[in-house]
Amino acid sequence: MGRRSPSTRLQAALAALAVAAATGVILTIPEASAAVAAGATGYASQNGGTTGGAGGQTVRATTGTQIHAALCGRASSSTPITIQVEGTINHANTAKVSGTSCNTAAGVIELKQISNVTLVGVGAGAVFDQVGIHIRESSNIIIQNVTVKNVKKSGSPTSNGGDAIGMESDVRNVWVDHSTLEASGGESEGFDGLFDMKDNTQYVTLSYSVLRNSGRGGLVGSSETELSNGFITYHHNLYENIDSRAPLLRGGTAHMYDNHYRQLNESGINSRAGAHAKVENNYFEDSKDVLGTFYTDAAGYWQVAGNVFDNVTWSPKGTDYNPAGPNPTSNATVSVPYAYTLDSASCVPDVVARTAGAGKGLLVSDGSCTPQSPSPTPTATASPTPTATASPTPTATTAPPSGTNLSIGAGSDGSSKADGTSYGNVRDGNLSTYWSPAGTTGSVSVKWGSPTTISSVRVREAAGAGTVTGWRLLNGDTGAVLATGGAAGTATFPATALSKVTFEITGATGTPRVAEFETYA
Repeated sequence: MGRRSPSTRLQAALAALAVAAATGVILTIPEASAAVAAGATGYASQNGGTTGGAGGQTVRATTGTQIHAALCGRASSSTPITIQVEGTINHANTAKVSGTSCNTAAGVIELKQISNVTLVGVGAGAVFDQVGIHIRESSNIIIQNVTVKNVKKSGSPTSNGGDAIGMESDVRNVWVDHSTLEASGGESEGFDGLFDMKDNTQYVTLSYSVLRNSGRGGLVGSSETELSNGFITYHHNLYENIDSRAPLLRGGTAHMYDNHYRQLNESGINSRAGAHAKVENNYFEDSKDVLGTFYTDAAGYWQVAGNVFDNVTWSPKGTDYNPAGPNPTSNATVSVPYAYTLDSASCVPDVVARTAGAGKGLLVSDGSCTPQSPSPTPTATASPTPTATASPTPTATTAPPSGTNLSIGAGSDGSSKADGTSYGNVRDGNLSTYWSPAGTTGSVSVKWGSPTTISSVRVREAAGAGTVTGWRLLNGDTGAVLATGGAAGTATFPATALSKVTFEITGATGTPRVAEFETYA
């Protein structure tokens, strides 16, 4: 785990930045830019995309209670809604509101067990002051043009476990854009992470945002054995005056490009426990140990290209400390399934300074190192590296495949499991043992130590339990969807080399029992 107390450098820099803020200019977003601009990028554009409240009602809120009331006033928990926020949201004006379409709590903005919501700052801006935003068991969420500051987990008042934005428990498709997340110290001052994901959170993008003045930037995965999170993109963000976790990755795949990292005081991108990070065209400045595996001997991996290291210092390697420098090179190949355009790392500090954070008019970059107004209907551009693609017409069939079941002898993990069941039961060749999710949905994966080519899978259910009614098959390396279907059975798709394949149950009549998750070349 990362070092827990904030460094002396963090406190000194906070004082200096406070003086600068006192003489700075407060920026506001013009009313004409109130609507959510452009579309989700990175991994948030995958898995069906992230559209938030598009197509639904638009309402205004000036208090946290009004935000909760807007959620609770919908016809259902999935009715699309855009909530335009203006003013300061704090504990005094954030109360619990009850309803059949919401599950809220006082002292925190609770986006729990809901979907299809956009929260966007408008007018003079939206500031969540000591009130965190908690996303739990939810999907298709957009948070844009907001400031969240000084959220505490200890002291008074407390909110959201000390996270500015925290996601946990089966969260899918979240896009946080043009936002400012900040603290005023580290754990000893009562703060925790600025942008945390755990307990099966996937398909998230953080773009054009500022994270600063915190002991912890954010994590993906709460422990070395909690590896159900991933497919995260970070681009055009400023990490400034952060001690560590920029971010901390435990398992999963993450893509960092065109970010400006300044004053990472102890460590930066911490890829560990099998995580894979694609690190491209970032600008690292006045920092220490900006990439590697830190505070553990559970190795992580990275692919690096086009980065600038400006006044970066590196520590010697140790048994539980493995910096990537002083001359970082790739130790893995990491592919992503979406198109993107890179700005040159040399112009990243300028572009990020002009675009990142709340109140910047939602300006973006098109790869020309020049900020642009966002297009309402952005077009895809060619990726500078090969991208993984899914079959356009994956098929589910009933005929069992032939050949050797490659799952026998492989590894396995998953998002959740019911008491008394095991992930390993799906690859033991025994139909009397099984894995069950904790509820009616969840995921289980088969994985190998090196890329293995497969072109079909067969999922066999045990008798006497709920029946699967919907599922997706995912490339665990890239997040690409290989196939979808209703009832469990056999699926075929173009031959794909991968290290991990995931069977995700999206619907069932009860608690499923997956006896075998077979894979074939």
